[in-house]
Amino acid sequence: MSNQFLSLLQDQLNDDNFIDQLSQQLGGANKQQTKTAAEGAISALMGAMARNAQKPDQANALAGALDRDHDGSILDDALGFLTGQKQATNQKMTNGAGILTHLLGNDQSNVINMVSQMAGLESNKTGNLMQMLAPMVMGALGKTKRQNGLDVTDLIGLLNGTASQQKQQGGLAGNLIASLIDQDGDGNITEDVARIGKGLLGNLFRRKK
Repeated sequence: MSNQFLSLLQDQLNDDNFIDQLSQQLGGANKQQTKTAAEGAISALMGAMARNAQKPDQANALAGALDRDHDGSILDDALGFLTGQKQATNQKMTNGAGILTHLLGNDQSNVINMVSQMAGLESNKTGNLMQMLAPMVMGALGKTKRQNGLDVTDLIGLLNGTASQQKQQGGLAGNLIASLIDQDGDGNITEDVARIGKGLLGNLFRRKK
């Protein structure tokens, strides 16, 4: 299931047309910077979800949001939703700003700045990029949950397993995931994010190409 979740996102990032469109939506941003920032954004969102799911109330809230608003259909025509040619009947499905606020809370600006510095992409563009990608990450998780009939306990296991898989693989992406799930256990990722430093961002999916 962890591989299914990652593969759904990998398929998007391996699509040159998708990266091209992301770059265009950001005002003609450099494609490689856009892709690097996209990979970092997805890593950050995965880490945040894994961290939040450690709290039962947040795990239940996430499961409920997936059931209500994120069935994965956004991935059936990701380019259409990205360009606005296809509109969601449920507006919460594409509410990237709301998803970021829920997942990252007060740490949102810190994470955006971190990914921005590592990718060499302006922070305002990185923030917009994360808003575009957040619904797709939720869609991939929701689709995996639905297709496999996962309950809350299974969902927590999936997120923990995905984060653990990336940490065990090591490398820069593994360190990013580890930092974002708050290794010191103090409940505040701000200091953990600051420890990562420029140049730590890795390509989460390069191994699978």
